[in-house]
Amino acid sequence: MERAAHGYPMVLSDLSLEYPPHGPSPAHVALHGLTLTIAPGEVLGVLGSAGSGKSTLAKVLSGDAFEPRGGEVRPVITGGEATVLGQALRRMPKRRLAEYRFRVGYLPQGASSMLPADRSVAEIIAAPILERDHRYNRRALTTRVATMLDGVRLPLSMLERYPYELSAGQRQRVALAQALVLGPSVLIADEPTAGIDLSVRDVVAQLIGELREQHAFSAMLISHDLPVLRSIADRIAVLDRGELAAIGTIDDVFHDPHHPYVKALAGALDDGHAVIDDLASDTPS
Repeated sequence: MERAAHGYPMVLSDLSLEYPPHGPSPAHVALHGLTLTIAPGEVLGVLGSAGSGKSTLAKVLSGDAFEPRGGEVRPVITGGEATVLGQALRRMPKRRLAEYRFRVGYLPQGASSMLPADRSVAEIIAAPILERDHRYNRRALTTRVATMLDGVRLPLSMLERYPYELSAGQRQRVALAQALVLGPSVLIADEPTAGIDLSVRDVVAQLIGELREQHAFSAMLISHDLPVLRSIADRIAVLDRGELAAIGTIDDVFHDPHHPYVKALAGALDDGHAVIDDLASDTPS
């Protein structure tokens, strides 16, 4: 049983998410009846099979799903509720979306490849601040951006560089700095260590853990990399086919698994597989 919801930065109550019908494609249920909480300061790891709904969940909880984009089918909440930092998302007024997204940091899947090519590192990290207040004091802005870059262990000499001049791991750290520059209370990170070198993967994972301690945020970390989850997640939630298959500490979840998918994961661990390739992607249809 999940504990009482009072005071929790994130509470999901029987949450169901659906992609509406579009063209010849029928409606698709991405997530069904998910109930869980994230406690203050907790990192909840989320892993799941392809199509389990984990990336869809990240888009909704981050507020990204509510941003209008022409022609793109966006998931909607069709059942239950998601409450983040006291804000119920199912009927959140549009006027509150901008404020909500300032309080919830989001590192989307493939963030390192989505950095704008025509902006410098300094401009990329500063963008969320200037979107909120374009008259923000420039000296304070420079200091804040430099502090964030230092926080993700990149030299200040990179401030004037552009994404094409950086490695994948460096770009991912810039994306992480941008996601945290406003000092969010909650971080949603979708596959933050995917597609980068093994050595850099450990650095990024360690950074998230350290930054969590420094900035006291709660986090949902979606990853198919079990060593990463073991190193920084307090608990994990396992999703399969849009439903919650297991939740608890990693040791509890895999000690005596009952769900078939969780059993398969436990078997993969026993065989020495640290990264489960089957979990790397998430498709809405």
